[in-house]
Amino acid sequence: MSEGPLLEVRDLSVSFTTEEGVVQAVDGVDLDVAPGEVLAVVGESGSGKSVTALTMMGLSRGSNAAISGSARIGGTDVVTAREPELRRIRGERIAMVFQDPMSSLDPVHRIGDQIAEQIRAHREVTREEARRRSIELLEAVGIDEAAKRVDAYPHQFSGGMRQRAMIAMALSLEPSLLIADEPTTALDVTVQAQILELLRELNRARGLTIVLITHDMGVVAEIADRVAVMYAGRIVERGSLDEVFYDPQHPYTWGLLGSLTRIDRPRPERLPQIPGAPPSLLDPPQGCHFRPRCPHEFERCPRVPGLEPRLPDQPGHLDRCWLDPTEKRERRPLGEVGS
Repeated sequence: MSEGPLLEVRDLSVSFTTEEGVVQAVDGVDLDVAPGEVLAVVGESGSGKSVTALTMMGLSRGSNAAISGSARIGGTDVVTAREPELRRIRGERIAMVFQDPMSSLDPVHRIGDQIAEQIRAHREVTREEARRRSIELLEAVGIDEAAKRVDAYPHQFSGGMRQRAMIAMALSLEPSLLIADEPTTALDVTVQAQILELLRELNRARGLTIVLITHDMGVVAEIADRVAVMYAGRIVERGSLDEVFYDPQHPYTWGLLGSLTRIDRPRPERLPQIPGAPPSLLDPPQGCHFRPRCPHEFERCPRVPGLEPRLPDQPGHLDRCWLDPTEKRERRPLGEVGS
């Protein structure tokens, strides 16, 4: 990995005006992604992961949207870039695998035609050349008999094959950064493992930089180099995979990790769970957004904690919690991963 970040996100905030009020979907997110790195952004549904990803693609704009901060890739800020410039960036520098391939693929067009359309929109190639490239891409992502399958419609592909086709489409212009939004959702465990292995191989063989959006800590453990934990629009913890898994600092991260089954420990009668539900982003709690669900709340929590390093020996491990690191290690559940 080179020293400079490929993607640099600073103080990114996104809100939407609705009939019920203003929804603060993303609140001051900072991220750096180095070339060749796999960054996992993890959190419950509604934490702001997908909106962050869509904003990094320039896809969250709308008449009711207010966006501030910056998201730079290759020196271009997608927050302020005009649409013609965004069209050149999308696919060429940054591409996205959307959450549901069945609704992302056009049901009335053949798979190969949809891949070729993107190629011809950005490259001066003939239909035959674009078709050949589509077949090569389908072969590269593990589609058997790609020369035949290229003429199939989305409903003729299984869920795993549709996800592979989406990845092939995203790779068609050889972008430097791939955003994968819940790429294993609704897939059985065998296919899920195949998709993760495919992403891992693309990262190793091509040096592809990946931002993985997920709620599954098991998926994170399989593939990520670094982890950013989001809750109610904010990043509450960020660090390397080992730092977050083996020395988690935020009580919300403790809850996420506590929900994983451990094969090296007796099977519990019931998995631990985080009490309550995520807050409404129309009216989030004052101070720490996790405060109403946190069993360790104290007098400082109504003030907003900064995302800062708390451990002198781990300057890159940041968290947004007022508790002292010594208190955290004393209070962290013994069943926690790495405890």
